[in-house]
Amino acid sequence: MELPDFHIPHAEKIEWMIDTNGWALEPVAADPSTVPPTPGYAYSIGMREAVGFPDVAVFGLTPVAANGLVTLVADACRGGTEIPLGVELVGFLDNELRCMFAPIDAEVWPTWFATAMSWYSGSPPGFVQLLYPDRNGVLPYETGFEQRLVLAQPVVGSVPD
Repeated sequence: MELPDFHIPHAEKIEWMIDTNGWALEPVAADPSTVPPTPGYAYSIGMREAVGFPDVAVFGLTPVAANGLVTLVADACRGGTEIPLGVELVGFLDNELRCMFAPIDAEVWPTWFATAMSWYSGSPPGFVQLLYPDRNGVLPYETGFEQRLVLAQPVVGSVPD
């Protein structure tokens, strides 16, 4: 018995996710062959239209975990929460862990967000990086951040000095 071919073009998958959920999540596999190695990450497409918030990138987590965090952002925005950018937040993540939504400069978008660049025809409405702490509560741009996680969660967004 031959199984049906469920392969559909990537753009149609993105469109289906946006039609179903309001936004899509694009996972990107890690690439250990680059110098430095590129971590695995995921980012949303369509958040601005869906909930009025920039698309969100999350580095160093599985696609399922990243999806959970992006869904948390979407649900908060749909519920009327205004999420500030570039400031540390307490209470957004469980256990009062700190996090930050760091704006990502447009010149790095083509490097990290190829599918979004294609989806938006080269003019995405904006990206932020959700920065989350290590197990000791230290954010990746702070002194003392766990060294083994530095490559997994690079800071590509802009953080205050």
